[in-house]
Amino acid sequence: MTPDTLSLIQSVAGHAEDGRGPAPVHLWNPDNCGEMDLVIRADGVWMHEGSPIGRPQLVRLLATVLRKDPDGYYLVTPVEKLKITVEDVPFRAVRVDREGDDLVFTTDMGERVAAGAEHPVRVETDSATGEPTPYVHVRGDLEARIERSVFYELVEMAALADGRMTVRSGGIDFALGAVT
Repeated sequence: MTPDTLSLIQSVAGHAEDGRGPAPVHLWNPDNCGEMDLVIRADGVWMHEGSPIGRPQLVRLLATVLRKDPDGYYLVTPVEKLKITVEDVPFRAVRVDREGDDLVFTTDMGERVAAGAEHPVRVETDSATGEPTPYVHVRGDLEARIERSVFYELVEMAALADGRMTVRSGGIDFALGAVT
């Protein structure tokens, strides 16, 4: 990551710092400037040039300018667009709280989203192992994988409906999996 790129990201990422949330990357359409050696591993660790990024503030800063396009993930500013690698999804849902009728997830980046029509919960099941992998929509086309301990909390909150465990949030029932 060049100092110029980092400086540009810092200048446009003020949205998160002043409470307005992530930068409006959906409004920016710069030319693709190539690829950056940045990998978000399946376990949630952000790696730059083969080494973990050790500064959580830097990871949060980069997350504010992250966007998923049909052909992959990018860090986007008004004048640059750099492709990065994401092994699964970029974020982790590390906490869930019941707030009234809503389930509110907190990501590893500190973002909070209430599950519902705009932030659905989905569960993929590995056909070979039967292992569930749950996700919650965060913003744009970005999702967070729900950590195992958080998924266990959801299972404890679940009700049975038509042979499936479901949780309700935002007026919507979300299926967690079949009861066997």
